[in-house]
Amino acid sequence: MHDHSHAHANDRRIDRAFALGVVLNSVYVVAEFGYGFAADSVALLADAAHNLGDVLGLLIAWGAAWLARRSPSGRRTYGLRKSTVLAALANALLLIAATGALTWEAIERLADPPAPTAVTMMVVAGVGVVINLLSAVILLRSDQGHGHGHGHGHGHGHGHGHAHGSDLNLRGAFIHMAADAAVSLGVVVTGALLLFTGWRWLDPVVSLVIAVVIFVGTWSLLREALNLALDAAPQHIDLDQVRAYLGEQSGVVEVHDLHVWALGTRDVALTAHLVVEGHGEDLVRAAEHELSTRFGIAHSTLQLESSGDRPCPQRC
Repeated sequence: MHDHSHAHANDRRIDRAFALGVVLNSVYVVAEFGYGFAADSVALLADAAHNLGDVLGLLIAWGAAWLARRSPSGRRTYGLRKSTVLAALANALLLIAATGALTWEAIERLADPPAPTAVTMMVVAGVGVVINLLSAVILLRSDQGHGHGHGHGHGHGHGHGHAHGSDLNLRGAFIHMAADAAVSLGVVVTGALLLFTGWRWLDPVVSLVIAVVIFVGTWSLLREALNLALDAAPQHIDLDQVRAYLGEQSGVVEVHDLHVWALGTRDVALTAHLVVEGHGEDLVRAAEHELSTRFGIAHSTLQLESSGDRPCPQRC
C-alpha cells in the first residue's frame, strides 16, 4: 500500500511540474512574440519560436508520462511505457528543428541586420530567463522525487528495486527549459551590447552562437533516446559488470543470451540463460534481488540450463 501511495504522489508531482511548465511558457511565448515583432529582434523572435517548441515538447512529454502509467492490456503486454522514450526522441528532434530554423533566419539577417530595440530585448528576455529557470527547477525536482521505482521479475523469481539514473523523458523536458534559459540569457547579453555599441550584426551573430550551443546540448539526448528506442541497454547499465556478476555466482558455469533493454525511460528489463551445475532456485532468487538493488534492473528473467544439456540452439 505504501508503494502505491508513493507512486501516486510521484505521479501527482510530475503532473504539477508539467502543468506549471506549460502554463508559464505558453503565457511567455505569446508575450515574447508580440514584443519580438515590436522590437524587430531576430534573437527575440527566435527565442519565442524556441519557447513554442518547448511548450509542444512539454505537452508531448506530459502525454507520454500519462500513457506510461496505463496498465498492460491486449497485445501491449508491456503497457505504453515505451511512449516516454518516443517523447524524449521527439523532444530532441523538436530542439534540432528549432535550431535549424533559428540558424536560417540569423544567416539571412547577417546581410542586412535590423536595428532592434535593445531595452525591450533585455527586459523581455530577462523575464524569459526567470520563467525557464523556474520551469527547469520544477522539472528537476519532480525527476528527483521519481527516483524510486518498484518492479517485479518474471520466471524463476521476483525482485523489488530502485530504478537508477534519471528519467530520460523528464530529462529531455528539463534540457528544453535549461536551453531556453541559456537562449534568453544570450538575448539579454546581446541587448546590453547593442545598447552600448550599436553593432546591429550582434543580434544575428549571437543567434548563431546560441544555435550551436543548443545543438551540442541536444545531441546526447537524441543519441540516448534513439538507442533506447532501438532497445539498446541504458547508459547507466554496465553490461560487462552484469555479465561478470552473474558468471561469478556459485554453480554458474556459463552466461549467454544476455539481453538488457529499457521498457521506458525508467524501467529496465533483463533476460539471460545461466548454465549451472545442480539446482539453482536459490541462486535465481538471490541474483534477481541483486540485479534489482545493485544495477537497477527490476524486471529480470533468468533461465537455468543444466551443464549436461545440449547447447542452447538460440545461443548468442
